[in-house]
Amino acid sequence: MNDLQIYEEMARLIRANEPFALATVIGNSGSSPRKAGTKMLARSNGSTMGSIGGGRVEMDTILAARSALDEGTARTLDFLLTEEHGFACGGSMTVYIEPHGRIPQLVMFGAGHVGRAVANLAKSCGFRVVVVDDRPECADAGSLPSADIILCCPVEEAFDRLELTKESYAVIATPGHTHDFAAVRGALRTEAAFIGLLGSRRKRATLMDILEKEGFNSEQRDRIVTPVGLAIGAETPEEIAVSIVGQLVQERKKNDSERGGDPVGSRTFPTDGDVQAVVAP
Repeated sequence: MNDLQIYEEMARLIRANEPFALATVIGNSGSSPRKAGTKMLARSNGSTMGSIGGGRVEMDTILAARSALDEGTARTLDFLLTEEHGFACGGSMTVYIEPHGRIPQLVMFGAGHVGRAVANLAKSCGFRVVVVDDRPECADAGSLPSADIILCCPVEEAFDRLELTKESYAVIATPGHTHDFAAVRGALRTEAAFIGLLGSRRKRATLMDILEKEGFNSEQRDRIVTPVGLAIGAETPEEIAVSIVGQLVQERKKNDSERGGDPVGSRTFPTDGDVQAVVAP
């Protein structure tokens, strides 16, 4: 087993949006079973690829990889390979475990000017993008180069072909209220982490009234974010996309933090704290 095979499997899992953890020996001394740079890939189904030495070291690493995937946080394991600690070879090893979870999915309902702008920007911000629109002239790969999946079908049919999980974000901006509200109803029946609807406050009031009459309770209705997007005074489709994707990133970082992660860019600084500069070399 060589590193190239592991890298190729990592690429396959990423394309399939399947989580995995990569364990790498980052330090060793004495008679350790494997040397620094040795890698092992642990899939979410419990199977592995490669080896970092077998035995208790590998068993403990696999268990730690599963925990890293569950919690979404990297970790380092130090092994003292002496008889006192249940090993016979002597020496020591340090293993770094890096989890790679599912890529958050954006389902964009509507491929008009705003939908296309949101899809393109969301892709560059790390989302796997699915676009749904029943208009063939809009649900076109040439107009949506950043989309991973394009579904040219009615909104209702899309939910039979999609799985919206807790790592999915839905943004709704179809050509009309009927399609918008159908997308909202469908999204509310999923575990989607975020449901955003483009529109006015008047549209929101109409939607909430309809949903209440249809039996959706207040907890369900509170899941809907409308008007969607951060209040930045956006006007053009591109500016509106910035406001929407900014809100998606904000929600994603919040969700990562709640799962125990330490996402890049999530740190806050005190309002009146000292200015910290990088020390010159």
